[in-house]
Amino acid sequence: MNQELWTAVDRYTTEMLVPPDAVLDAAVEASNAAGLPQIAVAPNQGKLLHLLARAHGARKILEIGTLGGYSTIWLARALPPGGRLITLEIDKKHADVARANIARAGLTSVVDVRLDPALETLPRLAAERAGPFDMTFIDADKPNIPSYFEWSLKLAAPGGLIVVDNVIRDGAVIDEASTDASVKGVRRLNELLRAEPRVNATTIQTVGSRGYDGFTLAVVTGA
Repeated sequence: MNQELWTAVDRYTTEMLVPPDAVLDAAVEASNAAGLPQIAVAPNQGKLLHLLARAHGARKILEIGTLGGYSTIWLARALPPGGRLITLEIDKKHADVARANIARAGLTSVVDVRLDPALETLPRLAAERAGPFDMTFIDADKPNIPSYFEWSLKLAAPGGLIVVDNVIRDGAVIDEASTDASVKGVRRLNELLRAEPRVNATTIQTVGSRGYDGFTLAVVTGA
């Protein structure tokens, strides 16, 4: 098993199950042209988020980490009429690219892009009673994942779904001696999840065009 094979399988399953989409392709092209890091979810992962949101019946979605808006579009398209998505981005250039991509997708009236550090925006969302959110997708800087999760829990609706990306770190997550801030952030998240009686969670490892990583999914079971 190697990266070449993982990527080939991703290409095959994407060709079979994720139809070509000019809007999403344009979002990727615009993000690349603007020099954004190529760290957005893969097409099959974007569709997974879309299906999770639809299966969960999400009407309000919170996204922490917008980048170029690729996953934002996937999630926003899953919303029913009247649904709303708020996405948080710290980088103005990223936010500008995302807004253009979201506008091209015809989703400006559905998506609210908030520019500022998420740990400043999240308390404001609580103060303005922007939630509760039926689904939250956390895909931002990993050292702050524990804080993002704690805020996501505060803002979640009963039964809400919280999805966290990049939680395996090429397997480094099992290294308790790691000094990598991202690994330490994920390990702290796992400690929080294990001790938190209000959620029921699991982690799924993934391999594919984005390498070896994984998602954590947590359902809010209590207040």
